[in-house]
Amino acid sequence: MVGVATVIGDAHEVPYGVAEIVLVRHGETTWNASGRIQGQLESELNEIGWKQAEAIAERLSKELKPRAIYSSDLMRAKNTAEMIAKKCDYAFEVIMVPELKERHVGSLQGYVWGEIQEKEPEAYYAFFSSQNDLEIPGGGESFDQLCERSVAALEKIASKHKGERVIVVSHGGVLRAVYMAITKEPSAGKIMNGSVNVMHFSEKEKKWVFKSWNDVTHLGDVGFLQRGFDGDSLHQ
Repeated sequence: MVGVATVIGDAHEVPYGVAEIVLVRHGETTWNASGRIQGQLESELNEIGWKQAEAIAERLSKELKPRAIYSSDLMRAKNTAEMIAKKCDYAFEVIMVPELKERHVGSLQGYVWGEIQEKEPEAYYAFFSSQNDLEIPGGGESFDQLCERSVAALEKIASKHKGERVIVVSHGGVLRAVYMAITKEPSAGKIMNGSVNVMHFSEKEKKWVFKSWNDVTHLGDVGFLQRGFDGDSLHQ
């Protein structure tokens, strides 16, 4: 599901009564590259991640100017958002929204994907379980809890920006949850670092429409991890 996109140029207008949310996954981090589970732990953008952030920013600077820029309060998202703000000549502070942070995956945080089945079997089972209300041992969230807070955060943002475009920088787990909660699809496919996803929300109809999903066409000269984020797979 890479690059499913419609072209949205700098001349388009957001329809009346609709909020346009440009939902961005942060650039690649050192832990993304090494296959280590971040969850709500901090991990810095690596060299490729900074280049991805710059490429995202370059692309978005040529499109409709955002009315606001929001971000998860985790540093990898914040740094990506601030790069976008700078390139878009955005004169205000990026707005931090804690509800946009990555899923807390309990005792799995900090481990490499390949070792969690042996070292944290209960948490491993909970993470990959089809029982969506199952919380991950070690203080982790259930998938239902993640979906509820993520969609609620986006709807709160959308309600403030009817007829406007805003940019929101978040995480693979959040993007996956939003897509699956709204579409009711069983999978969101792979979600790449630096991907741009465009959504419209009509408050009157209480309806979300995806205009593009996992668009990485702007990363052609930079590249990205082909495995992406795929919370549906046992092999990350």
